[in-house]
Amino acid sequence: MGGHPWFYYVDYEPDINAALQKLRQREFLAGRYNPAMDFPEFPVDENSPGIGAQHGSIEEAIEDADADGTRSILDMMEVSDTPDYNVVAPLSSEKLLELFGTDKPTFEMIEESEELYDELERGKGVYIIAYKDGQPSKILFAGYSFD
Repeated sequence: MGGHPWFYYVDYEPDINAALQKLRQREFLAGRYNPAMDFPEFPVDENSPGIGAQHGSIEEAIEDADADGTRSILDMMEVSDTPDYNVVAPLSSEKLLELFGTDKPTFEMIEESEELYDELERGKGVYIIAYKDGQPSKILFAGYSFD
């Protein structure tokens, strides 16, 4: 098959890892992950339909998903300074400037970017802080599934 893109926007909070863990828990409890749902639909937010958690824990869901992965944020365990499998890492200032012409892109700039998804690799995630009126507003978490 091939990797499937996933992406989520959440309200900004300074602790990116706390935001990530809250998002993982929200999506797990909603059941918006493989194998509970073969291919979760995006975009998704807290009001998107879900079938409820179908596993006892995130770890059980990941194990049941096997090599395909959960095709969701559940596959991202933590925040890292450098890109790697199963983590989200920030895009560099240089990459933000290349993609958006600024290191403080707005939500609209990120939404309109087609080139952003060319930067993503299977099994790895990124995060970008979206700005509004010069202040952090949202966090985008995005990546590609393993399969």
